[in-house]
Amino acid sequence: MGKKKDKKGKGAEKTALKTAKKAEKKARAEADEDLEALIAEFQELDRKRTQVTEEPCAPPLPRCNGSLVAHPEKEELILFGGEYYNGQKTFVYNDLFFYSIKKNEWSQVRIPEGPPPRCAHQAVSLAQGGGQMWVFGGEFASPSQSQFYHYKDLWVLHLATRKWEKINSSGGPTSRSGHRMVAVKRQLVVFGGFHDNIINYQYFCDVYAFNLDMYQWGRLSPSGVGPSPRSACQLVPTPDGSVIVYGGYSKTKVKRDVDKGTVHSDMFVLSPEKGSTTEGAPQKWKWAHVKPSGIKPSPRCGFSSCVTAPNRAVFFGGVQDEEDEEELSGDFFDDSYMLDLENKKWFLTNLKGRKSSKRRRRRAKKDKETGAESSESEDDSGEREEKSGSDSEEESIPLVPSPRMNTLMVVKGKILFLYGGVYEEGDKQVTLNDLYALDLHKMDEWRALVTSNPQDQEWLEESSSEEEEDGDEDDSHLGATGGKNSGSASDSDEGGLETKPDHPSVLAGENVADFFSRTKDHWMDLARKSAEEESQSFSEKALKKIAFQMAKLFHEEQAKTTEDGSQEEGH
Repeated sequence: MGKKKDKKGKGAEKTALKTAKKAEKKARAEADEDLEALIAEFQELDRKRTQVTEEPCAPPLPRCNGSLVAHPEKEELILFGGEYYNGQKTFVYNDLFFYSIKKNEWSQVRIPEGPPPRCAHQAVSLAQGGGQMWVFGGEFASPSQSQFYHYKDLWVLHLATRKWEKINSSGGPTSRSGHRMVAVKRQLVVFGGFHDNIINYQYFCDVYAFNLDMYQWGRLSPSGVGPSPRSACQLVPTPDGSVIVYGGYSKTKVKRDVDKGTVHSDMFVLSPEKGSTTEGAPQKWKWAHVKPSGIKPSPRCGFSSCVTAPNRAVFFGGVQDEEDEEELSGDFFDDSYMLDLENKKWFLTNLKGRKSSKRRRRRAKKDKETGAESSESEDDSGEREEKSGSDSEEESIPLVPSPRMNTLMVVKGKILFLYGGVYEEGDKQVTLNDLYALDLHKMDEWRALVTSNPQDQEWLEESSSEEEEDGDEDDSHLGATGGKNSGSASDSDEGGLETKPDHPSVLAGENVADFFSRTKDHWMDLARKSAEEESQSFSEKALKKIAFQMAKLFHEEQAKTTEDGSQEEGH
């Protein structure tokens, strides 16, 4: 047994060095994806474009976390940016689409010198200067999602001249995504969001206002107790100039190696204090915690909302995650709620369904198989009346968009539009690009303007090319890691699955980011050792990338070892 222990120690060291080399290779590939360089490249290509072009097109590719606003001067919707994940890579967009409501047609507009690709940003449209769309913040991710770049830039698209303008104003919010922004009076109000660089994360509860007359940012310092830090909340403006904050999500560290996610369902109102406005002095604001009445939504993430009337807002969809030691699953919703903004009261939205073409005495009935119409008197037997009543009830069930989260919603006139969203089928993430419309006056049912077939979407399983590349190398040492040529469970000191003695173990249910956050010092030391042995010189930033890739590879190997061991026990 003594020899076996010695061999295990040497094997673990070799594995660590091999893992470091693989991580270096992958980190160099990621270095080729230097996000700031990629963004600069996008902007340089954009500068070479000198003309504005518009072309009719098919509906935009599936995406989520983009922005959808109504054109303030025309019967159009404007879609900008977003992201799409195909199972292996993430694609982030900065394309711009216009949807003609009357024609039910999409067109893509290319305008020079616009914002670089982004998702999880915010956009609002304003009826000034011929119509404007303002965009703030968001993030850009590398295809492998190993790097994130958060923006803090503010842009305005002048719709009349079709020209982008970057607003240079200091004193604004720090870089972030997942925040919320609404227009209140002559201000853009920004609340919350988060910043994540994989190693560390931070959620925000700060409030900023951009003055649309002075083109200046200012940080608000409201009195009272406000919301805790969060992202992905709902921010709704009210007619009196207040702002309602509802829900959201955040993570906090409860211990050195443990994070706790929280789905918020509380509500706050941010209001300007009466009589606080004096010439030349900033307006004072105050927070108030409110407890709405009525039929409340269940706690959920990925809720979507928009104002539908001066004192009404609609909320749709979302997901309620259920997390245990083995997996994370979620229940997706297709229900909708109305919130009375003045009285802070919830209502469950009940659609009426389409009315049948029933006359007073006689009605047309269509045979379900032949399509032939026949007349039926209301004086027929009770049995027939009962059957036809059942058929009528079935046919009147209103159409509702399928369950989803993070859908985009906007109101134009008296019509509520809903675009896209995301849901999950097992390990597959399905991103939608369908478009629905609901008449807010009739409240009968949703109309499908553009349909989406999730089965047509490409979904790629994670590549195993790295394992295949290692096939020609000496794998004798993998016996100490539960990989190839591994011994039976009885070879372990404690009779269970073995772990590398030189590495910290992965906790049950711990994801890669949390594992790396807890064990970062270990992997950083290993990355430096590997770099020294290879006579390589890396910056601290590059070493962090290498360390993360090492932790990720080890995490994946441990997950595979656990899975293989479970399968052997099953046999």
